[in-house]
Amino acid sequence: MKEDTQYCTKCYENLFANCCEGCSLPIGCNCKDLSYKDHHWHEQCFKCAKCSRSLVEKAFAAKDDLLLCTECYANDYSSKCTTCKKTIMPGSRKMEYKGNSWHETCFLCHRCQQPIGTKSFIPKDSGYFCVACFEKQFAYQCCACKKAITTGGVTYQDKPWHRECFLCIGCRRQLSGQRFTSRENYPYCLDCFNNLYAKKCVGCTKPITSLAGAKYISYEERQWHSECFTCMQCSVSLVGRGFLTQRDNVLCTDCGREK
Repeated sequence: MKEDTQYCTKCYENLFANCCEGCSLPIGCNCKDLSYKDHHWHEQCFKCAKCSRSLVEKAFAAKDDLLLCTECYANDYSSKCTTCKKTIMPGSRKMEYKGNSWHETCFLCHRCQQPIGTKSFIPKDSGYFCVACFEKQFAYQCCACKKAITTGGVTYQDKPWHRECFLCIGCRRQLSGQRFTSRENYPYCLDCFNNLYAKKCVGCTKPITSLAGAKYISYEERQWHSECFTCMQCSVSLVGRGFLTQRDNVLCTDCGREK
């Protein structure tokens, strides 16, 4: 029966039977019709295109419109494991990196020999390392927190630091990317160093820094910024000029004579 119309077997096969991809003969009513992607085969014609073994109820793969058993497909087209050199069978999990392939169980950490699987790893020379082993074997240890430095970092006095661990000894602000100085091998931000150790200007009472070639005047254990070394009375600059002192004050010669 087809669409409420009766046919004898011979006419039905001539009109509607699928043609077998293997032998090109019609697939009769009394035969199994095996199909894959709109193609049809007799049961006995459903074979591997290379070794001719039956594919009935077996796994197979398609390549360029040809059906192949998994063994033939693997031998001709599948990747070879970089470690064990064996074929990675279709359907099995494999790891790939820079053109190389591995069985999932063959992609091991070079140090601990445990499968890396889908975890993060770090290549080093010709080996691959899980993150924990790489840190133990190769990463610098921060001299402040003693943990591995995996990205970035700062070197100070030939010692490695995390950026977030390299701090001013006074205010504990991060010094990475900032100008800083040191005293007795301890790092200080400029503000802390100036407040703690820099000479203070007699004129403005602010620290006198030596950065950027700043000039200052020193007289009898007192210091001034160059721009602050002025006559106490008329405010004329005394840099490069003679001056007189009156108690703790400095005066230009003209004002000093008037006194």
